Amino acid sequence: MATDAGYAKYVCDQLQAAGGISARKMFGEYGLYRYGKIVALICDNQLFVKPTPAGEAVLGTPTYGPPYPGAKPFFNVSDLLDDPEWLVRLIEATDAALPAPRKKPERQAAAESKGGARPMTERPVKKAAPKKAVPKKAVPRKPAVRTAAKKPATKK
Repeated sequence: MATDAGYAKYVCDQLQAAGGISARKMFGEYGLYRYGKIVALICDNQLFVKPTPAGEAVLGTPTYGPPYPGAKPFFNVSDLLDDPEWLVRLIEATDAALPAPRKKPERQAAAESKGGARPMTERPVKKAAPKKAVPKKAVPRKPAVRTAAKKPATKK
């Protein structure tokens, strides 16, 4: 079940006091960002915050759950959305504990700022691996038969 856009907007509204909050659609669900750093996921109309020691200190005894099948457990804080002050403290603590997002390469960042994918001409060309010398199979040869050269016939 995909997350409703209204639910994602509600979560962003609850976290407005934290500043820099945005949600981006990802595979039918949403990623919750603070100043460009992903801090939580909104999946199946539930809020899952990335687990950090700082976030656990704010929560006390967190409830864990996977945001999607096969994912590692996140803090499931859906039942605590009605307390925006507490939620803002949790998101700020989580944001402070997470590393800064990696910078994108210059070429990729420029193409994305244009609003589209990179043209085919800008894609890096992979170099082909050098071919290894493959030994040729030994083919048995017939021995060369040498015949004695015939002498010209002489007249007697």
